[in-house]
Amino acid sequence: MQPVSSAIYIPESWTEILQLDKLFPSAESALEVEIGCGKGRFLLSRASSYPHHNFLGIDKMLKRLKKVDRKIRQAGLRNVKLLRIEAAYAVDRLIPPLSVSRYYIFFPDPWPKRRHHARRLFCPAFMDSIHKTLVPGGLIYLATDHVEYSKAIQKLFSADQRFSPAPLFEPTEEERTEFETLFLQKETPIERAGFRKKPD
Repeated sequence: MQPVSSAIYIPESWTEILQLDKLFPSAESALEVEIGCGKGRFLLSRASSYPHHNFLGIDKMLKRLKKVDRKIRQAGLRNVKLLRIEAAYAVDRLIPPLSVSRYYIFFPDPWPKRRHHARRLFCPAFMDSIHKTLVPGGLIYLATDHVEYSKAIQKLFSADQRFSPAPLFEPTEEERTEFETLFLQKETPIERAGFRKKPD
């Protein structure tokens, strides 16, 4: 079998929309995006279980992505790519409109101090980007250990008529992120939410 090349993708331009046919063998397959893919446990599990879907992991930390990249190549996965970039920018500027079937955002930084709330990922501009890039009926799944941030996110979605509630996503044991495993060991409650983009 031909060795799998690095999954870390470096676009020719960081200001133009990604051409999915340059990332994946089959650009027509459903695209699932994990924002903040960390050590890659969830991403690799999903990509292995759904070989006919495409998966994109976004993270800012190169050290993390290099470790995930090694795991992807060792597993021989060709349906996973990684981007090292700030998530809000990627969703707004790089991901093609109407291309994402599912977003997974697990344990985003809650920036708990009020003076830091402007740094949070979820804001009206990010909601616009998510809506623009999801296919009609596309899903976004969330998990956080931070109750106040969970309430703030759900308030944003409740006020946005472009989305409706969706059933919660419960990961299998193999899909649980390192953060989730740690929180479960500490018996920390985990807040989950799911939302669906309404058809236009």
